[in-house]
Amino acid sequence: MRTISRRQFIGSMGVAAAAVAGLGLVGCGGSSSSSDSNASKVQAIKDRGKLKCGVKKDVVGYGMLDTATGKYEGMEIDLCYQVAAKVFDVSYEEAKDKDLVEFTDVTPKTRGPLIDNDTLDLICATYTITDERKQSWDFTDPYRTDHVGILVKKGTMSSMADLDGKHIGVSQGSTTKDAITKMLSDNGFTATPQFDEYPDYPSINSALDAGQIDAFAMDRSTLKTYTTDDKELLQPEIEFGAQDYGIATKKGCDLSEVTEAVVKDVTSNGWIDEEVSTWGLL
Repeated sequence: MRTISRRQFIGSMGVAAAAVAGLGLVGCGGSSSSSDSNASKVQAIKDRGKLKCGVKKDVVGYGMLDTATGKYEGMEIDLCYQVAAKVFDVSYEEAKDKDLVEFTDVTPKTRGPLIDNDTLDLICATYTITDERKQSWDFTDPYRTDHVGILVKKGTMSSMADLDGKHIGVSQGSTTKDAITKMLSDNGFTATPQFDEYPDYPSINSALDAGQIDAFAMDRSTLKTYTTDDKELLQPEIEFGAQDYGIATKKGCDLSEVTEAVVKDVTSNGWIDEEVSTWGLL
């Protein structure tokens, strides 16, 4: 007869105990309890039967919510299914067919806290890897690199120098402001723009359309969603602010090893390249 260890017993009772305590399942390092810190988040996900992923709902090609069907689609959505396939030891196709992922849309402001409080298992939402963020969360190697762009109304500006005194809309909690400030300095522009923070991308775009701001700055992949006949990138030949996207998980999680293995696989076997082509991210 198989003997159940204390760790296994605690792991199996984790969800119930956490619910009573109102603290959520730990499943990762950082707890004051050695038993909790050794708990397996991967096992918790298996017991739950769903991988909970934070994704974008408004970035074409990466994470987009089809309001008609209620389904998410994009490269990062597919990448979440790859992680689920690894966790549940099934094929990628089975992970999608069995609907083994539960998606929640996140913003730059909410994504970190939702990992911290265990509402979500991982974030796969054009999340830029930075040294500062790596102190708080685990990140995989990059699965995609993008650059910052500045979207303006056609005919309003022709040079980065024209940004002097202008209002640039950026997303709360993003690295965009710092990237622009550095670019202006590195390229010898004396422009000093003002930055207005917004909770989400549609709000920034609406502000640009209404003339409340002069420019919309974000990763170029995101700006592609909002580029229309009357809007264009300001000096697109100036490539700056490289954004390396990685999957983020709670610090010390055993799930971190799984996500890293998945990213290594999909970037080495050509799967990501196929996705880039499929979703028009070239």
